[in-house]
Amino acid sequence: MVYRSSPPPPAPQYRVFGMKPLRVLRYFYLRLLRLQATPAEIARGLAVGVFAGMFPAFGFQTIVSVLFATLIRGNKLAAAAATWVSNPLTYVPIYAFNFQVGKRVLGVRALQFQFTERPSFDDLTQMGADFIAVMFTGSFVVGITAAAIAYIAAIPTLRAIKRRFRDR
Repeated sequence: MVYRSSPPPPAPQYRVFGMKPLRVLRYFYLRLLRLQATPAEIARGLAVGVFAGMFPAFGFQTIVSVLFATLIRGNKLAAAAATWVSNPLTYVPIYAFNFQVGKRVLGVRALQFQFTERPSFDDLTQMGADFIAVMFTGSFVVGITAAAIAYIAAIPTLRAIKRRFRDR
């Protein structure tokens, strides 16, 4: 006699914005194809968004990227979307890397976070200023590098995608 077990439970349905993840990606892919902009404008927007996304300015990255995209005639939607290169899953690794790059660029051996006695306000202010200088220097260097890579990679990719969409 053969006993049949009940079928396995269905896999959980993951949803993003109320839709399945692949459907969300397809939506943004089609949205990218339908942008009324040249590949160069979109690439400039992506580069500006990646640059702004490298800075630890939570909440202001999108605003900064849209302002910069306006200045360099890049696509504002692409700029806003590209800031998500830094998201809650990638904040820590990106900013830790930026900090290390900043230390190397400025030649800082180590920031002193140990105090033998209660620190004064001046000590805390000086430590904060050093930390901010190192962090923003590293973010600037990494941001420029990442933006250049994003721009160089986006131009041929966007041209191929637009050509493929047009040939359909």
